[in-house]
Amino acid sequence: MSPLASGPQGPTTLRPLLTTVLDALTAGAATRDGPLPAGGPTEVAARLREALGDPFPDHGDEDALRTLVQAVAAGAADPADPLCTAHLHCPPLAVATAADLAASVLNPSLDSWDQAPAASELEALVTRALAVEVYGATGQAGSAGDALVTTGGTESNQLALLLAREHHGHTQLVCAENAHHSLRRATWLLGLPEPVTVPASAGTMDPAALGEALTALQGPRGSLLVAATAGTTDAGLIDPLPDIAALCETHGARLHIDAAYGGGLLFSDRHRPKLHGLARAHTVTLDLHKLGWQPVAAGLLAVRDRHDLAPLGHHADYLNADDDTEAGLPDLLGRSLRTTRRPDILKIAVTLKTLGRTGLGALVDRVCEQAAEFAELVHRHPRFELHDRPTISTVLFRPTDATDDTVAAVRRTLLTEGRAVLGRARLDNRLWLKATLLNPHTGADDLAALLKLVEGHTPR
Repeated sequence: MSPLASGPQGPTTLRPLLTTVLDALTAGAATRDGPLPAGGPTEVAARLREALGDPFPDHGDEDALRTLVQAVAAGAADPADPLCTAHLHCPPLAVATAADLAASVLNPSLDSWDQAPAASELEALVTRALAVEVYGATGQAGSAGDALVTTGGTESNQLALLLAREHHGHTQLVCAENAHHSLRRATWLLGLPEPVTVPASAGTMDPAALGEALTALQGPRGSLLVAATAGTTDAGLIDPLPDIAALCETHGARLHIDAAYGGGLLFSDRHRPKLHGLARAHTVTLDLHKLGWQPVAAGLLAVRDRHDLAPLGHHADYLNADDDTEAGLPDLLGRSLRTTRRPDILKIAVTLKTLGRTGLGALVDRVCEQAAEFAELVHRHPRFELHDRPTISTVLFRPTDATDDTVAAVRRTLLTEGRAVLGRARLDNRLWLKATLLNPHTGADDLAALLKLVEGHTPR
């Protein structure tokens, strides 16, 4: 019989396997000469297929763990490489990753107390502590806030729209051009009308245009939902949250703030003021697998009033029978739309407890400093153009006088060669290279090397 990871013998069984995994990770990474495997999609796929062979053979291969971990590591984009800066994809902290292993070993599912006795209590304590970070000690009308664990910003945004719909019936979403695509998709999933989109000509929501839109719509109080953004995916910009919150209050509109990226600024005394107005939102999306350095997934939806979560209540007799609930067993089904849920809260709790507010804030400060340093390098370089100074840790830049086709080609060449991973963003009707800095260990030499690579691959 195949051995189990849990139970009294689990740790003994796992120990040699962990050595195998760590050795395979090391060997796989050593085959790459940069943050990405060279060769592009065709060559990477061919190497993976060769390593995998028959995905489901008649007879097992005891070397499969080493073979496949090494193959995936060799073909991975390494978020810890200083030249891997394309996405909001952070290198996870070692302590968080170790806690995630424990979560996998114990394998509790947070859909009933008897599957997750300690994990369910841990989730309740930590999510409420994080809600306090967003809203303070009390929420709407003296009711404390709360937060739900999600798989990320997409699920959090969908939940925010669902809660608005369930509270107010007909719901009309109003968002800016810079809003995350998941919000528009959520209206489709929930059968809501097409969003009303207001301009974001400077990259952030225009309050004057929002005011005009809310006046024109004039729906019943609470039927309008405004979604603002604190940390856009293209440039890391933050909408004018106090102005937007004031307009929502004037027009009786509900406010949701997608702070999947920018929410991590809450941990920094230096940068927290950029989120002024966040606490006036009814719901807030957070993602700690961005500026929180967690392994995926570590999303949250914070609510100002925990009573807003009532529509998620659900009954299944085998999980939350009435007599069990009356006898004191916690009812967990109202904590998510999912049934089976991993204890993702464990890695978050371990990180918060290990680093504390000071340690986590220092990481946030560091990556923001890196972005400022990189922006200054670009600004001083005669062959590059800087879009703007960074708001968080994203820098947009492009070779001077290059066409959009050239910018796109430079990025793809660096990807294919495995030399650097840069993103792309279209602002001001031009294509920009995007560097999102999330590795606190990146140094000044790494930033200079990234710029030199782009310069060396740009035709003159």
